[in-house]
Amino acid sequence: MSTAPRVSRRALLAGAAAAGAGLLIEPGAGYAAVGSGARGGRGAAGAGADRVMSRTVGTVDGVSAPVPAGREFVLAGVQWAGPATARIELRARAGTGPWSPWAVASVRGHGPDRSRPAPTAGPQFGEPLWFGPADVLQLRSSVPIAGVVLHMVAGAPPVATAASRGRAAPRGATPYPLATPVLDTGPGQPPIIARRAWAGAGNGPSAGPYYGAVKLAFVHHTESPNGYAADQVPAMILSIYDYHRYTRGWFDIGYNFVVDAFGRIWEARAGGIDEPVIGAQAGGYNAVSTGIAVLGSFMYAVPPPAALGALTRLLAWKLSLHGVPAVGHVRVEVNPADAFYTPFSPGQIVSLPRIAGHRDGDMTDCPGDAFYARLPSVRPRALELAGAPARLTLSASPATVAPATPVALAGRLTTLGGSPVAGAPLQLQTVAGMGVATTFATAVTGADGSWSAGFVPGLSQVVRALYQGPPATVSDLVLVGLAPAITLTIATSSPLRVSGTVTPPKPTVTISVYRAGDRRRRRPVATVRARVRRGEFSARLPFGHSARGRYVLVASTAADVRTAASESLPLTVEL
Repeated sequence: MSTAPRVSRRALLAGAAAAGAGLLIEPGAGYAAVGSGARGGRGAAGAGADRVMSRTVGTVDGVSAPVPAGREFVLAGVQWAGPATARIELRARAGTGPWSPWAVASVRGHGPDRSRPAPTAGPQFGEPLWFGPADVLQLRSSVPIAGVVLHMVAGAPPVATAASRGRAAPRGATPYPLATPVLDTGPGQPPIIARRAWAGAGNGPSAGPYYGAVKLAFVHHTESPNGYAADQVPAMILSIYDYHRYTRGWFDIGYNFVVDAFGRIWEARAGGIDEPVIGAQAGGYNAVSTGIAVLGSFMYAVPPPAALGALTRLLAWKLSLHGVPAVGHVRVEVNPADAFYTPFSPGQIVSLPRIAGHRDGDMTDCPGDAFYARLPSVRPRALELAGAPARLTLSASPATVAPATPVALAGRLTTLGGSPVAGAPLQLQTVAGMGVATTFATAVTGADGSWSAGFVPGLSQVVRALYQGPPATVSDLVLVGLAPAITLTIATSSPLRVSGTVTPPKPTVTISVYRAGDRRRRRPVATVRARVRRGEFSARLPFGHSARGRYVLVASTAADVRTAASESLPLTVEL
């Protein structure tokens, strides 16, 4: 009989390292309890699917005939079979009115989302273009293209705000709700409009959020035509969300933040403005970056000063919060799953600017020639605004434990230059649901900036450390895994029946049978899944009198958001 859990190699790998090592962390259950008034909120399945429509065009050689949509739309994107290098442009009109200017629709390099790796072959998707109310499209291509499908998004009713309800906002304040928490670092946290201001209710992510690390920031443009009005912005962001979620099949809008022409910053992908939320914005690097899109098209036009100022303040704040300098380069690994977006080999280690244009990492013109030319002036300004950021580290030992086993948390608080920050009060927090951080303990740094604390997890937990400063800084996230304790014993030998316990309880347990001597135990001769009731299970194994010999039995449970994978000690039986 076994009384101690055996943690599988997969569970150790999942729990041992922080997200900074490239692992993807899901912060547990609790989504249903988070409404639109909290950080984000999970929308009902298909809540915006009726706003999305598609029209098959087929082959296009040159300029297509006008394509009626059949209903009014505000945003459109193109899908085609190839070649990937084709330059495709779209324009739109309402009724018999004038055509909009041609806009490039074949920009690629975003995605894929966490569990939806994009194929290396198959349909190509361009980024969506905002046209405002229209019902006819036309496209043209630099080379013949096949398999063309146009995807369109209808406008949604505006999200209600204090102003639209007839209540005036306080003088000098935005009429939109602001995201929380507020953490003073870098230039001080700029006002960030909460996601619910554009998403409202019912437009949450379909899954996630998932967390990685912030080692750099990618700057994008959305290819939306310039000249939009301030009150159009929420609808523009919502239509991009619709396209990303329902046409591309992503969990949520791809970008982490959106900046508009008027200098307003919007929370985009759900999961917490202060968390390292993995987006679908820079293929090959999503797990190690944050993505900021400026709403507009900047191949030839420079973003307005208000937009550049807001972008710079956001970059200074977000990078400082995660202990990342605003200048210099960082070495990162190209994710093999979506390396085809990049000019590099799968798994290649590349050096990218800490503030990178999308084109620095992927094969794209984003964020446009005129905008990209301004990034060399954005970086030193962001460095100046950042001041003297701090860096906070966190480790957990052991990273995967049995029930009621303490975990030692430790780390260090320093300046970016490495000088210790002594006597600093820290909050140790669990992160769950939509990035909600809850403090469970505190610590104070010593003379060398080091700190330590104990922690006994009741379930698998995502943990971080926070120094509220100023300057505020957060550690990388660490997943502390709780491996259930599984016992396994022989109940009867003829017929062969086993029983056991699982603590904490799990819905099912799998009993695997191996021939004795097969040390690798890669190929069980039989497996049985047993239901667990009140922490106990029993099962009859499929062995008759003719199955003589020695066998090894192992009971195991799979990993989920509550516990790590675990297995019992092996039990040998002679038949």
